[in-house]
Amino acid sequence: MRFMQICLVIVSLLLAGGALAGEKKFGKGISAPDTVKVSDLMAAPEAYVGETIRVQGMAVAVCAHRGCWVNLASDVEGETVRVKVQDGEIVFPPELVGDVVIAEGMWTSNQLDLETTKKVCAHRAEEAGEKFDPESVTECMTLYQLSGTGAVVVGK
Repeated sequence: MRFMQICLVIVSLLLAGGALAGEKKFGKGISAPDTVKVSDLMAAPEAYVGETIRVQGMAVAVCAHRGCWVNLASDVEGETVRVKVQDGEIVFPPELVGDVVIAEGMWTSNQLDLETTKKVCAHRAEEAGEKFDPESVTECMTLYQLSGTGAVVVGK
């Protein structure tokens, strides 16, 4: 009987260790109790500025240079939210694309001037392989993003 108990403990520890080894956790992980739907966040972004929130979505793009951001898809087609992290603190691997991720952090608002807005638009056009006319940009933009502190992959 004692031998059987020892075997059960060993098997349990091995299984638990295997589960932990398979978990993909980035940074501090997540601790916020509720998930905000990306569509709700994007419908009223100012309402969440300064709050620590968590969002969930499929990773659709990752920074190719440093892994310093990941874009998560919304429940509304074509809508995404960017999770930006401090360079080097968390590195999102390119293989993350296609995984469902829960990310947590502070929701931020960055009001850009017109010159910076044009640079951002030019960069996005370049990444998409599209032509860009700086004269087409006439209004400043506000960038909203999650300043991420942690993330966990929850599946495919």
